[in-house]
Amino acid sequence: MDPNYSAQDVTRCDLCKTAIAQNYCDFCHVNLCKPCIGEHISDDYKKHIIVPIFERKSTLIYPKCETHKNKNCKYQCQDCDIFVCSDCAMSKQHKGHEYLKLEELFAKSKECIGKDKEELSRISPTYEEIVIELENQIANLDGEYEKLTTEMSKQREELHREIDNAINQMDKEIGEIKVKHHNILKEHINEIKQVQSLMQNTLDSMNEIEESNEVSPAIHYSSKVEEFRKLPPKINVSMPMFIPKQVAREEFSSLIGKLTPLSTTLEERVFTAKKPNTSVRELLDEPEVLNTIKIGHENLCSVTCINEEQIWTSGLTADMKCFNNQGVLQKTIQTKSRMNPSDIAVDIYGALLYTDWKTSRVYKVKDDQTEEIFRLQGWIPTNLCITSSGDLLVIMRSEDETQCKVVRYSGSTVKETVQFDNGQPLYSGNTKIKYITENRNLDICVADYEVGAVVVVNQAGKLRFRYTGHPSPTKKKPFKPRGITTDSQIHILTVDGDNNCIHILNIDGQFLRYIDNCDLEDPYGLCVDSNDSLFVCEFFIGSVKKIKYLK
Repeated sequence: MDPNYSAQDVTRCDLCKTAIAQNYCDFCHVNLCKPCIGEHISDDYKKHIIVPIFERKSTLIYPKCETHKNKNCKYQCQDCDIFVCSDCAMSKQHKGHEYLKLEELFAKSKECIGKDKEELSRISPTYEEIVIELENQIANLDGEYEKLTTEMSKQREELHREIDNAINQMDKEIGEIKVKHHNILKEHINEIKQVQSLMQNTLDSMNEIEESNEVSPAIHYSSKVEEFRKLPPKINVSMPMFIPKQVAREEFSSLIGKLTPLSTTLEERVFTAKKPNTSVRELLDEPEVLNTIKIGHENLCSVTCINEEQIWTSGLTADMKCFNNQGVLQKTIQTKSRMNPSDIAVDIYGALLYTDWKTSRVYKVKDDQTEEIFRLQGWIPTNLCITSSGDLLVIMRSEDETQCKVVRYSGSTVKETVQFDNGQPLYSGNTKIKYITENRNLDICVADYEVGAVVVVNQAGKLRFRYTGHPSPTKKKPFKPRGITTDSQIHILTVDGDNNCIHILNIDGQFLRYIDNCDLEDPYGLCVDSNDSLFVCEFFIGSVKKIKYLK
């Protein structure tokens, strides 16, 4: 294309619309080619100000003087606070007054406008963020209120279930009390029958003596009338009573009421509830691989459990895949950006969540519908996890890769930010690998590959400890953690990919043992299901190994 006719590079004449404009009327604010100048100024050539186009808007247009019609006002009378021309300044009306040049006032005002414009340009994105946040809140209203009704429904079902359990337990207790009541009365009857039998034997002996003429039995006879005249005590067994209680949100054991303990005049019985049994599972001496699932692509980064039967996986592709424990593909979902997700997680309702580093968004997939939870400004979300309370923990780094923080969300609302320990950054700020999980004691655990440490803070964001590896003659390479997860025993498990093993720590970050006998190849992400089965991604070969490591 001829550069002389490029619409992006030149300005056209406002009159003929075709020729290139070389001049500009600073009075009328129009672009002009040379042939059109004459036509433009033909009405009153004196009022028009024709300048080269590169000098456009450089000529000041002063206001007309209301007193002297042919004069322009180039001054401001400070005493009268009005614009005046040179003739006005010389008049008796303004004699002795002070004046300011409008040219100088104009320059100062333009400078102020420029500063204000720059400031408003900085303020404007904040309004955009506010609008986006409000739009996100509006978009999430249905989901949040659905969550409320779901929680209420779950609470109703739980209360119904607990009430049924409590009533069934009391039915069982009543049956047991009835048996005890029956046994007490039966035992008392047996005692009386024994006395009756003894009395009958005595009567039979007396009859024999009375009918016999033998002297000795009669002489040695001893009366037992007084002994039998003392009747056995009357046993009073009180019936248990059911004492109804008003339902309140207290412990379930007191929702229904309580049963009074069985009491008798012979023995007081007190019902004592059994303490729940807590199971402790020990580590296996030799963990074993239960199954290997082939995902179908290399570069596998993350795995998360839906339940005991299904897992979601993701890697360096746009596909997120769901498999059952037998390795059968159940479903495939693509990210909105068609780029690989940074990480995936499953919420307490079974919906899939993922972070999109390309768009700085976090999405939720429910019933095959993908919706945006929130979008970040100036920060890029990377890895994430769901807490026991249903909150979302997201690792995010600044766009300039100088800062990193962990943010807790409830829906799209920020509840907590964890970033510093006594003014020092807790995490490295670059794009290197970081995985996150929440322990059963509500600690936030982050595996930071760059600094070679597992960083653990408590629920309030205070640093508890840093784990930087365990000395071992067989582990030659430096500790660089990748994936991280926790189990029912409050163990922390983290991948040491460079040494092809997994470190198991206790609640306080003390090393317990390695999982290094399962032929792991480039382990990366990992997770534990509700049965404490361990699932481990193998990055390059694209498989997930299911491992049993607890007894």
